[in-house]
Amino acid sequence: MRNTVEITDANFEEIMGTDKVVLVDFWATWCGPCKVVAPSVEELADEYEGRAVVGKVDVDNNPQVANQFGIRSIPTLLFFKNGQVVDKLVGALPKSKIERTLENWV
Repeated sequence: MRNTVEITDANFEEIMGTDKVVLVDFWATWCGPCKVVAPSVEELADEYEGRAVVGKVDVDNNPQVANQFGIRSIPTLLFFKNGQVVDKLVGALPKSKIERTLENWV
């Protein structure tokens, strides 16, 4: 991970306090499709540095946050604005689709 932020049960609320859009990638180490999406998420973290916060939640290590948002399948990408979910993508989607969704909120 480069500019991606590790989001945990402990720091979730603090990260949501930003005035920027927050893209959260819910993933797990054993998840094949998550590994497909990870490079795109990391590239977007670099490309949107200063304009958006891009973070990752390991659902196995942070069940509280995953349960709070009803994460049932991974990868799930949630987009937050002012601490509220404004968009959601599920599955191993191409970077272009993730970026288009992010652009709607930046």
